[in-house]
Amino acid sequence: MGIGDLPFPSSPAPRRSAGLASLLALALANAACERVEEIREQHRPATPHEAYEAALIAAGLAGTALARDWSLAAERAIRDALPVEPPYHEVGYLPPEEPTAIGYRISARRGQRLIVEARLEPDSTALLFIDLFQLFEDATRTPRRVASADSGARRLEYEPRRDGEYVLRLQPELLRGGRFTVTVRGAAILAFPVAGGDADDVWSVFGDPRDGGARDHHGVDIFAPRGTPVLAAVDGVVTRVRETPLGGKVIWLRDELRGHSLYYAHLDTQLVAEGRRVRVGDTIGLVGNTGNARETLPHLHFGIYRRGAGPLDPYPFVDPREPAPPRIAIDTTLLGRWTRARSDGIRLRASPSEDAPRLDALPRFTAMRVVGGSGGWYRVVLPDGRSGYVAARLMEGADRPVRSEVLADARVVFDRPAPAAAVIERVNAGETVPVLGRFGEFLYILAPDGRTGWLPAL
Repeated sequence: MGIGDLPFPSSPAPRRSAGLASLLALALANAACERVEEIREQHRPATPHEAYEAALIAAGLAGTALARDWSLAAERAIRDALPVEPPYHEVGYLPPEEPTAIGYRISARRGQRLIVEARLEPDSTALLFIDLFQLFEDATRTPRRVASADSGARRLEYEPRRDGEYVLRLQPELLRGGRFTVTVRGAAILAFPVAGGDADDVWSVFGDPRDGGARDHHGVDIFAPRGTPVLAAVDGVVTRVRETPLGGKVIWLRDELRGHSLYYAHLDTQLVAEGRRVRVGDTIGLVGNTGNARETLPHLHFGIYRRGAGPLDPYPFVDPREPAPPRIAIDTTLLGRWTRARSDGIRLRASPSEDAPRLDALPRFTAMRVVGGSGGWYRVVLPDGRSGYVAARLMEGADRPVRSEVLADARVVFDRPAPAAAVIERVNAGETVPVLGRFGEFLYILAPDGRTGWLPAL
């Protein structure tokens, strides 16, 4: 497509100056959007999570260790969120006896609606707070909450205005929890604009060179037989019906909800008039190859423009594919329980994939708690609070001893593997303790009274 087909006037300035001006305009537009969002944030009503925290304060519980730990868990879930890629499905366990929260770091694309569904089982009455936060390249900036599920709801939807990194946080109210499921997926925010078409019919994408590299392709070309119905991809208003040398028979459709202008070009026939309101799926034209496409097969050139941002890549907006997340292939009876590494060098990964960055290599019998699982991977938490994913085939339950130790002298058993941890029991000299695992310089043992705990290595 050429300058004459754009919804904004062209500039007679040199190409270099025009490029700099466009970059400046884009930067100013982004800055303005950021400021608008900051103002909205300052005046928005409290989220269910914030309202619950305020209720704790009003009840005089804010200073209690339990409430403080709940707030700290919420902050930690954002800071230490592990990256996952939609579509994502996880089953997990949130222990009711301790304040906890789980965070997922997600890369979201403009044009894709982020859909989150989560629930606690079997308690459907417990509050589960679902919040989404935008992250910034400047790590010193506080993540901004951009969406929250209504109180008691189990579903959240959000349309990002730009590509970016986000953190999804799940947190139950105090002293509630149990097994949970969460699904995160993306869906195109617009309908596919060619009847019966799909992603395989897109043969030329945004940014492809045109005219020997003199310009870029500002849309996608969707190939279909001549006369195939071209559809309204959104509810909107037809703003222009024209015929131009480059686009041939074209239609402009205004998406009033999002402020986008949708551009349909190379039509064989235009079936709407300017000013007409259309609904998603209405036929507005027929596929052709008019304009500068007369030497090509019939297709629809489809573009999206936003004032202040110029052309946008339409592909994420209309990509109809919604692949299913990997099926759960773990032993779900281990959720919430302690497990251990089967062998040396097992890799703790940042996300459930063999290609994910390695966080650590775990020695044999390293003890860790399973808090979730996706596909064939366990999501685990190490005794020092670090978390990550381990392939399920490399793990085993930590319920049977790997060996026994006879104590040469009296020892104390701690509730966690740290010298400053709380003492839960004293074990006399000469007693035998079964060893279930280890972490660092501590053994994970079964104490004589039947409780598990941590003993400094002998």
